[in-house]
Amino acid sequence: MIQTPPRTIMEVFESLPEGTLAEVINNQLIMSPAPTPKHQLLVKKISFELEKHVKANDLGEVLFAPVDVQLNDANVFQPDIVFIQKSRMGIIQDKIKGVPDLVVEVLTPGSEMLDTKNKKEAYEKSGVKEYWIVNPETKEVTGYQLKEKAYSKIPSETGTIASILLGTSIRF
Repeated sequence: MIQTPPRTIMEVFESLPEGTLAEVINNQLIMSPAPTPKHQLLVKKISFELEKHVKANDLGEVLFAPVDVQLNDANVFQPDIVFIQKSRMGIIQDKIKGVPDLVVEVLTPGSEMLDTKNKKEAYEKSGVKEYWIVNPETKEVTGYQLKEKAYSKIPSETGTIASILLGTSIRF
């Protein structure tokens, strides 16, 4: 029996083998290399600090890559870390189908433009309440909070960000 070949980028994406590091960004399939150990150590540290605060205060769930986050029909991302508030846990299904409350992206070589422009715009339009971009080399973090459908910068220092959403500062 001949199967119909995929006709859309989303169909191609959904037919990729499990574990493939790929995202759909504005209807374009983007393949990613495996992250470096330095990147993963930083993701682990931030995840741990978030998890401690979220669990201690029964706020929701923290998940980390690889997990697909389908914002809409044109964008499926694999952010490094996401937080979903307890009241919105229904979006966690076979993938996250909807908008996380917080997204953290740790930069990798070649991802800076995607993370600081394309993904930032998609997260902002979709309604992600907070978006953090972390440089693993310097530990500088640029954070954004959604206010009236537009991002404004969150105060931060090297290795620390004050999360308005979580009501705490996260150090890493």
